[in-house]
Amino acid sequence: MSRTGTRPRPAAGDATAPARQERLPAAPGTAGRATFRHCLTAEWIKIRTMRSTLYVVLGTLAFCMGLAALSSTSAGEEYAAMTSADRAAFDPLAISLRSYLLAQIALGLLGGLVITSEYGARTIVGTLTSVPNRSRVLAAKALALVGVTLPVGLLVSLGGFLTGQASLEAAGAPYLELSDGTALRGVVGCGLYLTLAGLFGLALGTVIRSTTATVTTLFGVLLIVQAFAPALPGALGDWLATYWPPVAGGQIITGYRDPALLAPWSGLAVMAACVAALLAAAFAVFRRRDA
Repeated sequence: MSRTGTRPRPAAGDATAPARQERLPAAPGTAGRATFRHCLTAEWIKIRTMRSTLYVVLGTLAFCMGLAALSSTSAGEEYAAMTSADRAAFDPLAISLRSYLLAQIALGLLGGLVITSEYGARTIVGTLTSVPNRSRVLAAKALALVGVTLPVGLLVSLGGFLTGQASLEAAGAPYLELSDGTALRGVVGCGLYLTLAGLFGLALGTVIRSTTATVTTLFGVLLIVQAFAPALPGALGDWLATYWPPVAGGQIITGYRDPALLAPWSGLAVMAACVAALLAAAFAVFRRRDA
């Protein structure tokens, strides 16, 4: 005799027995695959939460502002003693934006860390397991990187320009207003150049996969070659001084026009073409190489 209120258990084959686990239907478009939007969100979270991102951004802004003030003050104090030829070549825009030399290394390093940090920690395996489409992963990394480097590059260039021009004015040297067409081109162009430097670092890091080797290569390509180019003999030195991508791209921050060098936007186009070619090589390598 069963107790009052006790429910009899349904038989194993009873059609009225409730299912043990009920599966919810998958949302449209998300079943079994990660879309580019999902991948981009994941890469944005990664780059935003990396401790190195904050250090690089804040350090770059602080050092570039200080360097702009120092170089502009020094150049402004020397202006009174310059010859007429030196005064004709005096370039307030380039003087105030000279800190781009430091910023390009810092943002290039950040671009490299976006992928080399994953190889170092072996989290790249989980990333590629979640998103087998490797081109989608690298494209999302590049777009997330641009979301950081472009505003930071514009802040660096704008802050350096305003700081530098204020220092030149205080020293009694020629200076520019932001409303000047040359100044606006330099500030915007410098931000674009620094964004390209970040993408250049990403492409290098993808091909090399080592943070140390990426940093070494960045210093060699962005600084050392252009520093020694004028000392090289003959046509090689002339070609490097004109067409080496960082040298050509750096013309975007100049106000004084040297007829022997490329025009500002033409030089930036050379830099952009170089970065695009290296990114294409990085995509090809990333798709074919084991994690």
